[in-house]
Amino acid sequence: MGLAEHTVGRRIERVIVHHPRSVRRHEPGPGDFADRLSGVTITGAERRGKYLWLPLEDSAGETGDAVLAHLGMSGQFLIARSDAVSRSGEPRHLRISFDLDDGNQLLFADQRIFGGMSFSEGGADLPPEIAHIARDPLDALFDPSDFRDRLRRRETGVKRALLDQTLISGVGNIYADESLWRTPLHYARNTRHLRTREVDDLLHHVGAVMLEALGQGGTSFDTLYVNVNGESGYFERSLAVYGQEGEPCDRCGAPIVREPFMNRSSYRCPSSQPRPRHGRW
Repeated sequence: MGLAEHTVGRRIERVIVHHPRSVRRHEPGPGDFADRLSGVTITGAERRGKYLWLPLEDSAGETGDAVLAHLGMSGQFLIARSDAVSRSGEPRHLRISFDLDDGNQLLFADQRIFGGMSFSEGGADLPPEIAHIARDPLDALFDPSDFRDRLRRRETGVKRALLDQTLISGVGNIYADESLWRTPLHYARNTRHLRTREVDDLLHHVGAVMLEALGQGGTSFDTLYVNVNGESGYFERSLAVYGQEGEPCDRCGAPIVREPFMNRSSYRCPSSQPRPRHGRW
């Protein structure tokens, strides 16, 4: 990931917490969070779903701890030269800053402050705080057969299952809609009634959507949301259904519809993703 390129091997010289809500998950408070991370070296960058963590090595060479971050809806990491920040000012919605030993700053910005960071003791391999989060389809250790079996043992709508982070991680509302359109499946199809081929096709498309989004820098609807180098993601330009209400389906030409779903929206093609027949929910 882009974060690893700029942080692994770097020592954190100083930490400033600009907004205490961003470390609310670190119970000892902002001061303790800053003290624990000052002088440690970042030895890796790992992720699971919307969580990521940086394994650490302390000044005595001891390893095993980590700094854990959850991006929420608007959290993002940025890399900037310290002198450039001094000249142009801090980025908007800056919540935490890390001065690194190479003259760069690692900045955590979060417009809505739904995300946050904490120090995870013993969390270098996998922070215990997120041990319940499932692997995502791009993880080398993700088990498709186990996913298929667990999915079909449930009795819920397939989109609800895709958004369940204990079953599969990394699939948000946008990627779920795009994957279901490609398969194609209605979001309310009952997981217990899915055929093996449908599950395999869905998983294939979930992985493909995530890879394409990753290759294009993610999905950026907000101009404030950029990657670690400050570049916007372009995957929104490739979206087939999400946000396309009333536009013709790329597959059949039928107008895309938007429907309420779990306090948000679902987008689908009414022709290729028809509402399930009674008893097939």
